[in-house]
Amino acid sequence: MLFYQKNFVKAIKNIFLGQNVIKEVFLLNDNLFQVRTDLAIDVVKEEQEQGYVVNEEVYDSIKVTTVNVDLEGSEIIGKKPGIYITIDVPSIEEHDFKESSESVISNEIQKLIKLEGLNEESSCLVIGLGNDQSTPDSLGPKVVSSILVTKHIFDLEGESIGEGFREVSAIKPGVMGQTGIETSEMIYSIVEQVKPDFLIVIDALASSSIERIINTIQMTNTGIHPGSGVGNKRKEISKEVIGIPVIAIGVPTVCDAVAITSDTIDYILKHFSYHKQSNNKGSKLLKPQMLDDGALNHKEELNDAEKNEVVGMLGSLDQDEKRQLIKEVLTPIGYNLMVTPKSIDFSIEEVSGIISRGIDLALHNSVE
Repeated sequence: MLFYQKNFVKAIKNIFLGQNVIKEVFLLNDNLFQVRTDLAIDVVKEEQEQGYVVNEEVYDSIKVTTVNVDLEGSEIIGKKPGIYITIDVPSIEEHDFKESSESVISNEIQKLIKLEGLNEESSCLVIGLGNDQSTPDSLGPKVVSSILVTKHIFDLEGESIGEGFREVSAIKPGVMGQTGIETSEMIYSIVEQVKPDFLIVIDALASSSIERIINTIQMTNTGIHPGSGVGNKRKEISKEVIGIPVIAIGVPTVCDAVAITSDTIDYILKHFSYHKQSNNKGSKLLKPQMLDDGALNHKEELNDAEKNEVVGMLGSLDQDEKRQLIKEVLTPIGYNLMVTPKSIDFSIEEVSGIISRGIDLALHNSVE
C-alpha cells in the first residue's frame, strides 16, 4: 500500500511538472477500484460481452432489461450466474406510472416463479430485510407491512378459501445490530419450521449511479448478500444456502460520494456539450438554470481537447480511472460518504407501496 501511495504522489507531482502521466496511478493494480453497487446493470458493459445475454423491452415508458448471466459472465461482471431483471421507471414517484409499474413488477415476478418450476399453489415466505429505524434501509420492512398474508387463514379455514389465493407468510427479521443473530441463519430456521416452497426477499440496495436511486427496481433468482453494497457483507440468502428458490427484489436508495462526484463531472461535460451544439453564444460560464432535461439527456460528447479545457486533466481519464482518483482523494479524509436523497421518506413510502402491490398481484390471481 505504501508503494501505491508513493507512486500516486509521484504522478501528481509530474502533472504539475507538465508530464501527462496521471494514468500511471491506475496501472499499478487493476483490482484497487471496485464499483460499490448491488445492481448487475451497473457493471454490464454496453458492448455485447461473451458470458451474458442482454434483452431490453419497453412497456408504457418503463424499460425492462433482462441480463442472463452464465458462468463465464459471472467472472466478467462479478455477479452470480442467473437472471437479473432491471425495471427502470421514468419517475417511480409519479402517479402516472404507478399502475403500470405494479403490473410490470407482477409480470416479472411471475416469470421468475415459473422459471423456478413453481406453480400457483406453491407457498411463499416474503422477507423484508433492513432496519426500519433507518429510512434508507427501511424498504424491506415497509413492503412486508403491506403484504397480503394468508397462511393463518389457510391453517384455520383452508377449505373455505376461494380459488386464486396461495399460502403466503411474511416476516421482518431486522438486522444483526438489532438482534445479534445472523439474518441468514434466522431465515434458515424459519424455513425449517414454516416450510414454504420459495422465498421473496426485499432489500434496499446501493447503486454506482445517482440516476438509478429510487427509480430502478432489480429482481433476480440468485439470492442476495445483505449489506454488500455498503461494504457490510452478511451471509448469503440464496437457494444454495436456504435450500429453496429465492427471488430477491431491491431498490437502490443510496450511492457513495465517489459516484456522485464522478457523475457531476459527467453532467458538467454534458452541459457544455449541449450548449455548444445549441450554438449558445452566452457566457462561457453557463448559468445553472440552463441545465435542463435537454442537457441531461444530450448524447453528443466534447472532444478530448474540449474536455481538458473544461475539467483539466480529469478530461483525459476514463470512467474507472476517474472514480479511482476521486476515491483516493475522499477515502483517506473520511469523506467517501453513503448518500441518500433528501426526499427519501416520501420515496420509500411510494416505492414500498408499489412493490407490495406488485407482489400481491403476482402471488394471488384473485387480487384485483
